[in-house]
Amino acid sequence: MAQQVFPTKGNLIATKKTLALSTMGYDLMDKKRNILIREMMGLVDQAQKLRNEVDEIFDQAYAALRNANITLGMINEIAESVPLDDGITIGYRSVMGVDIPIIKYEKKPVVLSYGLYDSNSQLDYAFMCFQRVKEISITLSEIENAAAGLSDAIVKTQRRANALKNVVIPNLESTVKFISDSLDEKDREEFSRLKVIKAQKTAKAKRLAAAQAEAAKAEAVGE
Repeated sequence: MAQQVFPTKGNLIATKKTLALSTMGYDLMDKKRNILIREMMGLVDQAQKLRNEVDEIFDQAYAALRNANITLGMINEIAESVPLDDGITIGYRSVMGVDIPIIKYEKKPVVLSYGLYDSNSQLDYAFMCFQRVKEISITLSEIENAAAGLSDAIVKTQRRANALKNVVIPNLESTVKFISDSLDEKDREEFSRLKVIKAQKTAKAKRLAAAQAEAAKAEAVGE
């Protein structure tokens, strides 16, 4: 539906300029969406591989922990001896204006936090497996949060692109057509009006010339 504007050349120029900007904006939105989709699809593939790896290591770790519990009995006090890990820092990188989290983990040498007297190789193996799970989970959380942020950005970009393509640009095109048709109609009316005026002037000039000719003829006869 064309906007209600006065059909003037100034409005036509302004509307054409807005239409050009809207078309350019849609092209940029479409490119941004495609880039974000490619970025997200790469992260989704990585996340799937890491999930499979985490599931596999979790199975190994819990199996080793079960064996340790069987051979050592319940070992709840060992969990309390695990030190706090504060080697994680969070930063951000930008992908087409979308902030993507970057998790940096300062990997430290693995040191057993429990005594060797009340432990065995099964517990050591479980400890190492859970250490690996922690490292992979950090990477997985970074990728999944990045994918979630990209997904939200893709949805917003898609909505804006659809609004430009299906609403804004068609309305501006209709407005341009309306103004152009109105101006063309005015030009035709003006041309017709000038043509009528010219014809009237020509007819008046002919009548005046004929009257002058008659007057001259009458004057000549009188002499």
